Amino acid sequence: MSNTILSQQFSEALVYTAELHREQRRKISGVPYLTHLLSVAALVLEDGGDEDEAIAGLLHDAIEDQGGIPTREVIRQKFGDRVVEIIAGCTEWDCPPKPPWKERKLKYLAQLRTASESVRRVSLADKLHNLRSLLMDRQKIGERVWESFGAGRSEMLWFYHELVKLYGSDGLGAAFAQAVAELEQPVDF
Repeated sequence: MSNTILSQQFSEALVYTAELHREQRRKISGVPYLTHLLSVAALVLEDGGDEDEAIAGLLHDAIEDQGGIPTREVIRQKFGDRVVEIIAGCTEWDCPPKPPWKERKLKYLAQLRTASESVRRVSLADKLHNLRSLLMDRQKIGERVWESFGAGRSEMLWFYHELVKLYGSDGLGAAFAQAVAELEQPVDF
């Protein structure tokens, strides 16, 4: 059971997150991207995370999607070094040009191997929500879902299996492994 109490700083992070990602939409469903960020923060808190981890959950994509290094510095000023360190551990790239898919994923996996518990918690919440969204999208459009990514089905499954190894089989890790197993099952259309 978590004793985390959310302060005014969390409220400020909610507003800042909404401002940063207001125009962004999820790739396939088109729902506001904010739904993903709120879900990640909720998973972090439900897993026993603290306020800094929850704020990092809200802002975990801000550096990649909303301005790179300058955005990182604004986050540092507003929310502190620890939040930035957690976000940096969950970030695949921070300045253009965006590296190729496989290169980014290999770097991300290497980062996670030595990551703090906080980085792993936020990363796991992010990837679990992404995977659940992917499963819902696949239920709607079938195997065409893979066309929306920079990698195909086999590459994505490789990445998810590597993450299963890193996340372990407790708590959210078990939920993630179960979702990966579900993703491997074909859907009928």
